[in-house]
Order: sequence, then C-alpha cells, then structure tokens
Amino acid sequence: MKKLATVLMTSLLGFGLFSCASSNNEFKPRYDTTKEYQVNVVGHYSNFEALEAEIVRFNEYYPNAEINYTRLDDYNDVIMTALSSENAPDIFFTYPWWIEDTKYSELFSCTEDLLKVDGINLSIIREGLVYKKGEEMPMVPIYATTYGMMVNEDLFTKENISIPNSYNELITACQSFKDKGYQNVMMGHTSMIMYPMYFPHVCYKIKDNKTAITELNNLNSSAGEYLRDSLNLVSDFMGKGFINLDNCKAIKDDYEETVKRFFQGDVPMMLSKGQTVSATKKGERKYEQFSVNPFKYSFRPVPMLDNGGVFYNSVNLCFSVNKNSENVNMANEFMRFLISNEELGNMAKIKRLLTPTKDLSFDNIYSSFSNAYPIYASNLGLNDTADQKIRNAGSKVAQGKSSIEDAIANWAA
Repeated sequence: MKKLATVLMTSLLGFGLFSCASSNNEFKPRYDTTKEYQVNVVGHYSNFEALEAEIVRFNEYYPNAEINYTRLDDYNDVIMTALSSENAPDIFFTYPWWIEDTKYSELFSCTEDLLKVDGINLSIIREGLVYKKGEEMPMVPIYATTYGMMVNEDLFTKENISIPNSYNELITACQSFKDKGYQNVMMGHTSMIMYPMYFPHVCYKIKDNKTAITELNNLNSSAGEYLRDSLNLVSDFMGKGFINLDNCKAIKDDYEETVKRFFQGDVPMMLSKGQTVSATKKGERKYEQFSVNPFKYSFRPVPMLDNGGVFYNSVNLCFSVNKNSENVNMANEFMRFLISNEELGNMAKIKRLLTPTKDLSFDNIYSSFSNAYPIYASNLGLNDTADQKIRNAGSKVAQGKSSIEDAIANWAA
C-alpha cells in the first residue's frame, strides 16, 4: 500500500489546474464548513493529479476537510479485504463489469445507492454510461473512453489537406499524404491496427439487430456473416497501402511508446484508444522531439461512414461510496460536488481522458466526438467473449493473417 500526498497547492497552481470556487457557483455546502472532516479514497492509480486538483477546489468550500488518496497494490484482489477492514475506504474505484461478476457480489452490499443521495446531479451523465444493479446505482462514471485516431493537425495544414470527415475523404487524405512521400500515413500499435475503424463499424452495423447480437453472444458459427461488411472495410483500407505493418510492429506498446512515436511529428494519423491519449499530457514535456517542435493535435473518430465516424463509448473508471463508512455524509458531499459538468470536465482535462458528461467542450482534444454517431457498450449488449472474438477476426484480416472468408467462417473458434 502506497500513501500519496493529497494536494500540492504550489504545483497545481503552476500547472494552471486551480481555479477559485466562485467559478462553480452551483455548489452550496450542506454541512458546517468550520468543522474538520476526513474522507479516504482508494484506487489503483499510482498518481492522481486530477483528484488532487478537485480536492483543492473542494477545500475552498470545506477548508478543514482532509481528503486522502491511497493506491492499493493488486487493487482488484484486495478491495474486498480493504472494505471489511477497520480502516475501510469511504470512496473507492469500481467498474461496470464488476456488477455481473460473482467475485464482487459482496462488494455491492457495501455501496451507497447514489440514486437516493439527495443533490447528486446524475442528469449530466450520458445515459449510456449509467450502470445499475437492480434498481440501485452503485457507481457513477468519472472517466469514459473510446477509440479513434490522434491527428497531427499541423501536417494537414502544412500539406493543404483537409482533415477527413467521411470514409471517402479519409481515402483521399491518405492518398494525398502518400503521394507527397509520407512513409507512414497512418500508424498504430499492432493491437490497435484497424480496431478504431473496424470494431465501431461492427457495432454500428448490428446496433439495432437483436438477433445478430444474440447469435454473436451464443457464438453461432454462422453469425460471422454479420462481420462481413466491416471485414470488407478493413480489407479495402489495408489494401491501399497506407499502413506499413512492419513499421507499426516497431511500436512496443499502445500507451507511452505510441505517443512517443506520434510525437516525432511525421505521422498524420495514429490509431489509438482514449487511454493512450491520456499519456499525451505528460508526453508533451517528456519527449524532446515534441517539446522542441510542438504541433497541434486532436483525437478524432476514424471516419468509416459516408457522414463521419462512430463514437463507441464505454466507461473507463467509476467511483463508489462505502455506505457503511463513518464518513458517509462527507463522502456523499464530495461526490455531490464532483458530479458536475465543470468538475468532471476539469478531471477529464487534467487526466486527458473523456468526460462522462454530455458536455464535451472542456477539452478540444475530444470535441470532434460530439459530431460522431454515439454507440454505448452498455446498450449494445455484446458479452465479453463475443466482443473479443469479433475484435480478433478484424485483427487477423487487418494483419494479413486471415482471409475474409476464413475470418467469417472461424470467427467463433
């Protein structure tokens, strides 16, 4: 167990993360602001600057509230033990998939039903990111994520090429860069090759087809036919030679190494996921090539439709409140403060993850997703096994390891 410092006021001011309470005039304290309070938060992040910034802002209202964050090693395995200990946390990390996992059944006997906590404004959360257990809401999303491509906007400006908003425009843009001599028009870690295009496209194709989803979840061999259009899209794109697989294999991971490669500044589009984008904030200072030659970039859906891309949206992290805590009132008060467009927007911007709120305007990095077609993992209904096998089929075709016909026939194998 590693105890982290709660706040470093000077550092946060230096990074421009602090703003006075008057900017959040909707929040009104419910308890005596002169009293001392303590709230303990546990999770698995090694550092949590975004939470530290929110603690600073909360202390403008409750100057004597001490909110501590602690990282737990092997978090998923020890959280139940932590909740049953004498020093049980007041707020803790949770994930939607835990709801159906029997391993965490007892955990949900400890969670506050946030629907019944007066004053928490859950209406600001995108509906597809709200998860319930029965009639109760045991967790609220703090961060969301998606798939897309990091775009070097300066390269598009330099070469007088329009950032694409449709599949045809994507092909035109890629061909233009190729014609201008770019060796790596589009890249990505091999685990991400075509995922940000292929998987959202599959979800778009089956979103209103309950039969397809049932058959895919049942791993029916014939259900591979539902993947045909998306696999054709993958094959069509890969056949145009815009992605050099050998060069992509040189990228060692889909997090820091992907960002490091993108920050070299010669790749117009880098396929990735939202968690990868979260590494760009520190990467701007960490990688000399970017710090010496910075450029404007954004994270956008890959346009695979005639009118744009698909915003496949899922939860990255939730907070839950320990209803058995002696500090439950102040824990709920902190959650009431936190669950707002402004505070969740601030947290997302600092961590550079996607806010779970309906307002995506806090960080221009993600703003283009407002115009994409939204699909939520929770509404789609694919189970984990089908999800993974669908992804694998696309990966095999994208990397030339399988023909379309073989991928369709053997998708469930």
